[in-house]
Amino acid sequence: MLSLILNVVYVLIAIAMIALILLQQGKGAQAGSGFGSGASGTVFGARGAANFLSKTTRWLAIAFFGITLVMAWLFVHGSQKQVATGSSIMATQSAAPAAKPAPATAAPQQGIPQAPATQAPAQNVPQAPANAPAGSQTH
Repeated sequence: MLSLILNVVYVLIAIAMIALILLQQGKGAQAGSGFGSGASGTVFGARGAANFLSKTTRWLAIAFFGITLVMAWLFVHGSQKQVATGSSIMATQSAAPAAKPAPATAAPQQGIPQAPATQAPAQNVPQAPANAPAGSQTH
C-alpha cells in the first residue's frame, strides 16, 4: 500500500516538475518575449515568476529525489526480508511426479491440418575446404 501511494505521488511530482520547467524562461530571454510586451510580469510581478517557479521546482526536485531514495530503500530491505525468512515459491512447492508424455500421434481435430513430424537434422554436414581463408565467402 505504501509503495502504491509513493508511486502515485512520484508520478504527480514528475508531471509538476515537467510543467514548471517548461514554464521557465532561459537566462538570456526577455520577460515578455514569450507572451508579448511585458504581459508575463503582471501575474507575479517583475521578478516574482522567476523566483516562484525556481523555488517550487527546487522543492519538487528535492521531494522527487527523496521519494526515489525511500523507494529504493524499501525495495532493497523488502527483498532481503523475504530472502531471510525463506518464503519463496519454490520452497513451498512439493515435488510433483513426472507427467507421462503425450503420445506422438494424437488424433487430429476436425478441420485443423496437422504438420508432418519433424526429423532430426542430418549429421553428415560437409566441411569447409582447408585452403579457404577465414572470413571469406564464395557465392
